[in-house]
Amino acid sequence: MACTRRTKTLVSTCVILSGMTNIVCLLYVGWVTNYIANIYIKVPMPLPERKLEGDKRGDTLRIMQRLDRLENVVNQHIQETPGRGEDGQADTSFSDSSLFAHWGQELSPENRRVALKMFQYYGYNGYLSDRLSLDRQIPDLRPDGCRNITYPLNLPQVSIVFIFVNEALSVILRSIHSAINRTPSHLLKEIILVDDNSNNNELKEKLQDFVSETNSQRPGFIKMVRHAKQEGLIRSRVSGWRAATAPVVALFDAHVEFSVGWAEPILQRIKEDRTRIISPSFDNIKYDTFEIEEYPLSAQGFDWELWCRYLNPPKSWWHKGNKSAPIQSPALIGCFVVDRLYFEEIGLLDEGMEVYGGENVELGIRVWQCGGSVEVLPCARIAHIERAHKPYTEDLTSHVRRNALRVAEVWMDEFKSHVYMAWNIPQEDSGIDIGDISERKALRKRLQCKTFRWYLVNIYPEMRMYSETIAYGVVSQSWWFEETLCGSSSSSLFNTVLKNSLKNDLCLDQGPDNDNVPILYLCHGMTPQNVYYTSTQQLHIGLLSPTIDDDDNKCLVDVNSRPRLIECSYAAAKRMKLHWLFTQGGSIQNKKSKRCLELVASSDNEFGYQLALQKCTGQKWFITNVLFSSLL
Repeated sequence: MACTRRTKTLVSTCVILSGMTNIVCLLYVGWVTNYIANIYIKVPMPLPERKLEGDKRGDTLRIMQRLDRLENVVNQHIQETPGRGEDGQADTSFSDSSLFAHWGQELSPENRRVALKMFQYYGYNGYLSDRLSLDRQIPDLRPDGCRNITYPLNLPQVSIVFIFVNEALSVILRSIHSAINRTPSHLLKEIILVDDNSNNNELKEKLQDFVSETNSQRPGFIKMVRHAKQEGLIRSRVSGWRAATAPVVALFDAHVEFSVGWAEPILQRIKEDRTRIISPSFDNIKYDTFEIEEYPLSAQGFDWELWCRYLNPPKSWWHKGNKSAPIQSPALIGCFVVDRLYFEEIGLLDEGMEVYGGENVELGIRVWQCGGSVEVLPCARIAHIERAHKPYTEDLTSHVRRNALRVAEVWMDEFKSHVYMAWNIPQEDSGIDIGDISERKALRKRLQCKTFRWYLVNIYPEMRMYSETIAYGVVSQSWWFEETLCGSSSSSLFNTVLKNSLKNDLCLDQGPDNDNVPILYLCHGMTPQNVYYTSTQQLHIGLLSPTIDDDDNKCLVDVNSRPRLIECSYAAAKRMKLHWLFTQGGSIQNKKSKRCLELVASSDNEFGYQLALQKCTGQKWFITNVLFSSLL
């Protein structure tokens, strides 16, 4: 899917260069690794992020997002030289604790090397997949009420589209077998395979042989679409839609398995109202053991970076007391089912986006604002492999960010500033070319769509609004910031940094997550150094909580003459000293205590300075992005 429960492994490095530049890169990686290890103790292993109430995603995962551009270089290097040790065999050091933690202890050393090499290539246990039945049974995890529902026989037919690039053949075939075995034959018109220019030879002749053999028994049942170049997930889905002929189109990744009875509830809802776009409820196929892990029922939403996320179902759904009832959802995770003609009328997917990321959020926003609806059906369950790591060969963060800005500029009106804030890039002259959006704006006008404020109030009321923010970025005592890293521009990592004039390479940082004590740290521009100054004179430091179900934001507070980070709502309720007077290039002074946030020399601190609240001495602070200069 374009989005899953996002997880990261601490796999990051600089572009592999030569000479002294490469040494500098490695030193930087060591510094970042040490920073995360010491400041963020709980670096998660690459296990699926469980869907808990509120779907809390810690700051560590946010840091990992900022390291995407570094991580993918490593993954590319792994694929180019797939884990070779001194003896020419796969090196068992890579992800050994992950792949073999719950599986494979009985394998011989040679088979472990083979399994590990396949794991590196696919991001899941291709070795095990090749040894599992293509027609295996999976548990029926539907709520009890679903089993008693009957559906009419005259439901619309569906075309199932599978998108893939360099997928394991056995995984693709299991997806196809699962679709055929668990979809009533009179409802499944065809299966369409979209190969986004795979270079895996197994997906050429062997897959074509399977298609030909199947079509010899059911002529035209499987269609193959092969791209001459990689188009990315977004355009691949549109390619699959164009090849489809059934009244309804289901767009899925080619690493899923269908549960019994998945199709009928979806087709029934679309038959009742063709403007509904439907997502099944997803379970997890564990990447190492291929066991099915049940996930709780959820809606699908997003944060202000437009990364999709799982949400608690709305209160209105809980009040029904019926777990088989459809769940109203603000957005889509990525795999969905839609009326074929309505999909075209509503504008398909935005083909001006690149590769993947944000297109599912954009579709959900667009459908709601333009008169349709989005639902998740508990009675339609599909299991999906969540990879341990991405086997892609390029950095995807830049594409996701660019796509998010396209969504913001077309659909989010005055709230587009929230997306720029979340990505920590200036709203004016961002330096990011988002392409031509005139057609998408014309589509919005033609469809007479509602405002994004209407969407937030009526469809996604859980989303936190940050309209009071007047400046954001990194706070320091200088405008200076290193513009290049390892011989190339680092603007995508360090676009915004609160700095101090006394020591211009140190930035205000939220510090260890459980200490609630802000610190000074070398400027790096990642989430722990994000600062937001509001018109209510509050300074938020660190991650902005995307929804009201998440932990509250942390505000800078004067506590007994010491700077502390306290949940903003708690600090306000207790009337603590959380209001600060700040102007660009001026002091940061607590409104009540009159003390200033300043740097003082400290031999106990590794950087020679620490934060203090004291009588103002004229130290100056700067924040990188200003939304309303008249207020700062």
